[in-house]
Amino acid sequence: MKITLCVVGRLRAGPEKSLIDDYLTRFDRTGRALGLGPARVVEVEDRKGGGIAAEATLLERAIPDGAVRVALDERGRTMTSPDFADHLGRWRDAGRGEAAFLIGGADGLDPALRDRADLVLSFGALVWPHMLVRVMLAEQLYRAAAILAGTPYHRV
Repeated sequence: MKITLCVVGRLRAGPEKSLIDDYLTRFDRTGRALGLGPARVVEVEDRKGGGIAAEATLLERAIPDGAVRVALDERGRTMTSPDFADHLGRWRDAGRGEAAFLIGGADGLDPALRDRADLVLSFGALVWPHMLVRVMLAEQLYRAAAILAGTPYHRV
């Protein structure tokens, strides 16, 4: 199952980009034998200043056809890392070929786009900078692959 991170904004070189690249590389290596990956990041940017509705249109275009849609939003469901891994495993086992994770810009996701998601996921009640959410998601994808592979990376 391929993974696409559909995100608003361009991430320049720096510590966040280094962390994302590292965790997605780890995910690809660990997930390959499990039928997970590769993972890629598709960045969109509304240069005309149309707000979250314009960003939603761009994100919609970035979502691969037939992909499971996971919206990252503070109003979403919180879950444990093993539960997240279980979701990935079940989607893969059900023959879903791709999952798209949607991360909005500074103002979040358009409610209409969020409402069309198969899962709305939250990383807790705190609000996180959207660039940091990318890092957290990349790490959780790697952690999920490690859990499914039975490696000791995830400790309870």
